[in-house]
Amino acid sequence: MRPLFLFLLGAVPAFSQPFSAGLKAGVPFTDFFNTVQSASYSVPNRYIVGAMAEIRLPAGFAIEADVLYRHLNYTDHLSQVAIAGAISSSTTTTDRATSSSWEFPIVLKYRFHTPLVRPYVESGVAWDTLSGLTDTITQTFAPIISSSTTSTSKPSSLSNNTTMGFVIGAGVDVHALVIHISPEIRYTRWASPHFNLAGVISSNQNQAEFLVGITF
Repeated sequence: MRPLFLFLLGAVPAFSQPFSAGLKAGVPFTDFFNTVQSASYSVPNRYIVGAMAEIRLPAGFAIEADVLYRHLNYTDHLSQVAIAGAISSSTTTTDRATSSSWEFPIVLKYRFHTPLVRPYVESGVAWDTLSGLTDTITQTFAPIISSSTTSTSKPSSLSNNTTMGFVIGAGVDVHALVIHISPEIRYTRWASPHFNLAGVISSNQNQAEFLVGITF
């Protein structure tokens, strides 16, 4: 019984490191999509929201884990005209995809020892997965006006539902009363794109953003 008591007593410091949790939000510097044709375009959603948790380690180090959400969509228009004798007809195809993106970064941080405002650097890995993906294709025909619509959760442009990346960043930790405010700039390089439709649209594998964390 005594060895077990001593083991538990010795394990307490390992689990009593300062722990903090809070919110994280920001704006992207880069678009989620790269459009190749001028007929294609993306509608960027200029917000990132989520939650964060951090475990402080000795010597200025810490481990941070985030859950970040963003909504994404793209629209692609393609028009085709066919002429048969004196009669011409056209087909307009509109491809619209919407999805939620969930990002899970885990980074090792190092804070420099300065009073009040402490600069820090970070590096780690991240996973990004799509959920609720819907791709709707609408075709409109003329001169006889008619249309057809189809939907799928696996469009031809989808290459990877989940991808992994490498993260680096830098920021400052400001201690204000009982909270910590941490603005930072973060860069992620994704190993593979979510979407890749040659000649039309692809995911941007370079991701840069401005984030602000508020922890208690």
